[in-house]
Amino acid sequence: MDRRLELEGITKRYPGVVANDGVSLRVAPGRIHAVLGENGAGKSTLMKIIFGAAQPDAGTIRFNGDVVHMRNPHMARALGVAMVFQHFSLFDTLSVAENVWLGLDPGSTLAQVTQRIGEVAAGYGLDIDPARPVHTLSVGERQRAEIIRALLTQPQLLILDEPTSVLAPQAVQRLFDTLRKLAATGCSILYISHKLDEIRALCHHCTVMRAGKVVAEVDPAQESNASLSRLMIGADIAPPSRKPAQPGAVALELRSVNQPAADPYGVALQNVNLQLRAGEILGIAGVSGNGQQELLAVLSGEDARRPVPADALRLFGRDVGGMPPGQRRRAGLRVVPEERLGRGAVPAMDLAANTLLTHADAQSVRAGWIRWPAVAAEARAIIARFGVRAAGPQALAQSLSGGNLQKFIMGREISGDPKVLVAAQPTWGVDVGAAAQIRGELLALRDRGCALLVISEELDELFEIADRIAVIARGRLSPALPIAEATVERIGQWMSGLWDAAAPPPDLPHGVGEEETGRSQIGSADAASVAMPVAAATPGPLPADREDRGEEREAASQRSRHAQA
Repeated sequence: MDRRLELEGITKRYPGVVANDGVSLRVAPGRIHAVLGENGAGKSTLMKIIFGAAQPDAGTIRFNGDVVHMRNPHMARALGVAMVFQHFSLFDTLSVAENVWLGLDPGSTLAQVTQRIGEVAAGYGLDIDPARPVHTLSVGERQRAEIIRALLTQPQLLILDEPTSVLAPQAVQRLFDTLRKLAATGCSILYISHKLDEIRALCHHCTVMRAGKVVAEVDPAQESNASLSRLMIGADIAPPSRKPAQPGAVALELRSVNQPAADPYGVALQNVNLQLRAGEILGIAGVSGNGQQELLAVLSGEDARRPVPADALRLFGRDVGGMPPGQRRRAGLRVVPEERLGRGAVPAMDLAANTLLTHADAQSVRAGWIRWPAVAAEARAIIARFGVRAAGPQALAQSLSGGNLQKFIMGREISGDPKVLVAAQPTWGVDVGAAAQIRGELLALRDRGCALLVISEELDELFEIADRIAVIARGRLSPALPIAEATVERIGQWMSGLWDAAAPPPDLPHGVGEEETGRSQIGSADAASVAMPVAAATPGPLPADREDRGEEREAASQRSRHAQA
């Protein structure tokens, strides 16, 4: 058998759009096959058809040589197909083990499933507690749960839709090792990603899609990032222009914030101090689940059950710790959460209504009445400016691809002309062209005097746009380094909680870091248990077995330092 999966002429139409237009694709056993394309190119729709979550209007699917009709995901799983969705499919009120148990053999007991989860998690470096409720997990931890659930089914074909979008760099390398081991056993893997380095490093073959059609079939190892970008977008991508920062007055300040963990699985914030100035971008790196969610909750004010003292959070010298989210927005503070659906947007509401969530101003609401034409016009402007592929303001948020929804949410907050913008994972799941646009918009905001706090697990992204960079680890926040002094190796060490808190760097803007001194480091024994392999901080352009390890480390360091795409 030379073909595990064969698609011929797959076509899928939705109102106003042809998502897949005569797509043909072949995947061999034991091969890792990438599907690359812009947001809205039809990749996720095609994967849903293979998995039985959507039905094609035309075309043929062959699996192991036999024509099959994937009527639903249950049938696909029975044939040996597993999928990790970009939008997670976990029940918040159940534990990790209970969620995994739902998709497995009914003959398995919960205790057996829990044991298997522990074995797979340990074997593949996907650290997670099987007993932990899903609603307490960060986005990165939810993704680990999805990946483990798929691995436990021992699939013949594994579909991964943006599996590394919020994984830490060392976890990406472990996942790559996992996928190579799976492929060596004969498992076929369909891998969707916008990260060109990953595709070149991992995949044996690449199908490029544009506007619902296949436009190229290539060996990614023989391509450059630039050539793959041209195939995907049809043009070269210019890096965003960047001017030296001109920091102004302190815009946002956190003062000795201590927050107990919200639940037994949460992370306590410990003596967090931060100063962010107008006209600068401060990047915060860290492994998912180290306090990012808790920090966002403090900044947004969304969790009224866990307030901070009024003077613990200051906005342009004004105490705002006791303000609800709406008042903070009116004062100029806007927040982009890491969860797109359910937190950044309401899935069953259209884009116009989702615009109103954070744009209820005098233009859209008068005397208590919503002016829907004005709201729709604002949504339409966001769609046009940020290249969101949607039928229009009436399109439901849940109908958009993950990348397009991310572009809409980022566009909504950027167009609100914030004085301070806090953005978590701003380019999660978006293609290289859209990511470049979003980063360019963030830099333009900075140049107009906005203060930006960017929380991201994409080190390359932070090295590209940040003026200073700090690390959050186990609820502690490190001092902030000027980006010129930061390296992948140093940030990797800090992600284990190891930083010198004796004094802030001497060339920080006046006042920055003055209250960041005196924090204790994580003990050396604890740090050793979470120490991150520096060589894995950024995936290299080729698999580890094709290059000398030392060269790979140097290439990663150079790439991050110079912020290449």
